[in-house]
Amino acid sequence: MELRVINVYPETVSDGFGIRFSVYFAGCSHHCPGCHNPQSWNPHAGELLDGDLSERILSQMEANPLLDGVTFSGGDPLFNPEEFLKFLKRVKERTGLNVWCYTGYVYENLLNDPKREPCLHFIDVLVDGPFKKELLEPRLYFRGSKNQRIIYLKDGRMEHVASPEAGDF
Repeated sequence: MELRVINVYPETVSDGFGIRFSVYFAGCSHHCPGCHNPQSWNPHAGELLDGDLSERILSQMEANPLLDGVTFSGGDPLFNPEEFLKFLKRVKERTGLNVWCYTGYVYENLLNDPKREPCLHFIDVLVDGPFKKELLEPRLYFRGSKNQRIIYLKDGRMEHVASPEAGDF
């Protein structure tokens, strides 16, 4: 399966702390009711992340000294974990930037998933869990529903679960 990009935001402050470069991938199997981005569910949407697009994205990241990090969202970046891992490694190795990843998968399940777990080693902050419309809370920082967590990772393992609303970053 191929990795496809549906949107790129060279500078955003809504997908994590600081100024971030955000890449939204196509494909999601969670199909959360109330999803803010249902057009991203289609794994065939967007543009193929081939060598040229990958290089353009990486060059944009490297050329911006204002960036605090990179955010991957979608869809679900972990929908196509093998291809995502290849790109994730390149981004981390070339830019050294802090990486946030939004996923509908739950961290504890990712640990036992041999295809998705390796991605955790290149992610600094994981926002996990499916969006749940009945738990919608518009005042949450960087997530849509109360079940979703902001998890700081170190070497692919949970180090800290942040509660920004309580001043815990």
